[in-house]
Amino acid sequence: MSGSEIHAGPGARLEVFAPDGIGEVTEGTDLAALVAEHAVDGDVALLTSKVVSKAEGRVATGDRDGAIRSETVRVVARRGGTAIVENHLGLVMAAAGVDASNVATGRLVLLPLDPDATARAIREAVRERTGANVAVIVTDTAGRAWRHGQTDLAIGAAGIEPLDSFEGRVDAYGNELAVTAPAVGDEIASAAELASGKLGGRPLAVVRGLAERVLPAGEHGPGARSVVRETGTDMFGLGSREAVVAALTRTQQVAFGAAASPDDLLAALAVCGFEVLGRGPDSVLVDAARTDLRLTTLAFAFGWRVRATENPGPRSADSPALLAPLS
Repeated sequence: MSGSEIHAGPGARLEVFAPDGIGEVTEGTDLAALVAEHAVDGDVALLTSKVVSKAEGRVATGDRDGAIRSETVRVVARRGGTAIVENHLGLVMAAAGVDASNVATGRLVLLPLDPDATARAIREAVRERTGANVAVIVTDTAGRAWRHGQTDLAIGAAGIEPLDSFEGRVDAYGNELAVTAPAVGDEIASAAELASGKLGGRPLAVVRGLAERVLPAGEHGPGARSVVRETGTDMFGLGSREAVVAALTRTQQVAFGAAASPDDLLAALAVCGFEVLGRGPDSVLVDAARTDLRLTTLAFAFGWRVRATENPGPRSADSPALLAPLS
């Protein structure tokens, strides 16, 4: 068994352990029995997505690229043979989460269809069999923008709030917190990975000492899907190259998010050398041809569009250009 203790401050102490000897998980393996054998009331049990997928028969044979395409909802960025995509769970990760490690040669493991539902089912089964009220988290490994390496995160959760909003709370200096929201599910997943490791054959980890975070029996919480940012609300919905292509071809508008404010648009127009002739609450008049590719591309990226003006005045019939929000 691999284990560690994490001291989180005076009076706060966590124990994390990952049992050895679990053996190979195959389709139909009773994961609830596995959790019930090692977790007790108030524990958080963590299972890797790999063993959940194996138990649920989410293992394929054949072409990896084809499997990735079948799991992909939207391509976010591509560099050579590496594709960062949004998969059917809303997760943005390399290769849609398709994995060929820790599985027989020629086999591919796909992510679970609904890891939140799996976590709920395991939690309920453990409660029915043993009476223990445990939280269950399904984990997977992913990279992070601007950081080398990978870390584990929660892709399924039941019996625990995966996000702890501090909005409205006051710190020790009397400052009201506005946006602080620890991703508790991801933090626990990363702590568990330190004990389970990648090559130790320990797909289950148990975190002890967080009983106050385990929800009452019957309350499962919003699930890990609630932590995924909605498409269009992320400032980095596309890779830098892909954003240029999307703007030029006027595709994937949702990835650019809601229409920018007039002030943000004006700042971008100024940087790009456009002269603004006037503005209204939902319009901007620009001294440029309506067919100017730079202007139409910039407008689209900011969620605006180019409209014809009713009275072009002494300028050519193609100028000035009137910009208005797309919606």
